[in-house]
Amino acid sequence: MTSPWIAYNDLAWTEDWLANPADYEDEVATYLGLIQQYAAAPPQTLLHLGSGAGGMDHSFKRHFTVTGVDLSAGMLAKARATHPDIEYLEGDMRTLRLGRLFDAVAIPDSIDYMATLDDLRSAIATAVAHLKPGGVLLVVGKPQEQFQNNNFAYTGERQGIHITLLENNYINPHHPNTYEATLVYLIRQNGDLTMHQDRHILGLFPQATWEQVFRDAGLTLHQHSLDGLYDPYLLAEGSYPQTIFVGVN
Repeated sequence: MTSPWIAYNDLAWTEDWLANPADYEDEVATYLGLIQQYAAAPPQTLLHLGSGAGGMDHSFKRHFTVTGVDLSAGMLAKARATHPDIEYLEGDMRTLRLGRLFDAVAIPDSIDYMATLDDLRSAIATAVAHLKPGGVLLVVGKPQEQFQNNNFAYTGERQGIHITLLENNYINPHHPNTYEATLVYLIRQNGDLTMHQDRHILGLFPQATWEQVFRDAGLTLHQHSLDGLYDPYLLAEGSYPQTIFVGVN
């Protein structure tokens, strides 16, 4: 069931070179504030869908009892090693059913991997199926109207290994409601270079579709802008606005 992308399996170890917990502090503080603002009661439990290597969970676990779910074995291995105090489960957010309810569900970025409208609806239905009454769903999305082609560069060096990650985002006009994210890794160790490429097809839906999906799921929707998060990594005249969708059960 694990995901097919080398970025999240064979190359999951590179997360330690390209990001550190401090990089997530301000971002998670924004999410935490919104969850607390809209929750009917002080939230204590969080289901983190698409939890990846657990970078955000350094902050989340200071405020919640966290359960993380991811589809990638490589990312889960890293998350479990970093946070032995957190329960991490392998699962698909489109079909997951744990038989438990949480005060909040967060999908901070991996919602992009819902590449069809049916996938998106299924992921939101999964979140609602795990929410207590008055609970909060927080999703970070990219409405189609705001999205553009972009290029990013990330770098890191430690233990004699230097990594450069280049990411190209491309809206393919022949494949509506999707975009392509192509990742190219340049890894230098002891003077030797290896190169790796990964191509991801991701969902890209209009604003009206996002709103309809939340309404159809029975959620009261609130929206907040999230701009500037990736500005340090953008190349040329890029722009990467995002929207935080907050649904109250």
